[in-house]
Amino acid sequence: MSNIQTVGIIGAGTMGNGIAQACAVSGIRVVMVDVAQAAVDKGLATVAGSLDRLIKKEKLTAEGKATALGLIQGSTSYDDLKGAQLVIEAATENEGLKVKILQQLDGILAPEVIVATNTSSISITKLAAATQRADRFIGMHFFNPVPMMALVEIIRGLQT
Repeated sequence: MSNIQTVGIIGAGTMGNGIAQACAVSGIRVVMVDVAQAAVDKGLATVAGSLDRLIKKEKLTAEGKATALGLIQGSTSYDDLKGAQLVIEAATENEGLKVKILQQLDGILAPEVIVATNTSSISITKLAAATQRADRFIGMHFFNPVPMMALVEIIRGLQT
């Protein structure tokens, strides 16, 4: 597997924007997709506010914030995920919705792209079976707040 340079995220809510922030602060390009522009805008604003808190705590510089925000592309189109090497589905915890999203991704993403689901209660095996990439499908469960987790280490582990 080549290096993961771009991570796609489906969902700009609490988990999605947290995953986006963790990736961007680590220098990874992000495409964060949601169904409505208002949701995307809210997710981006949440990330900006979270980064402001890190600046106040002297854990991030203003330049670091600008760099991280510059790495996050908000979108309402799954087509913008085509350049990602890893796509993380972080939609509402609804099996039917997740299956629909995963099947849509199959028609857009290259076969080698790894797809992950962020679920806490739905069978990962069942979700993987709904895709055409069960061998490239993983489950990831993030705790809230996501930016506190070592996401970069998880992504590096996928590259080996």
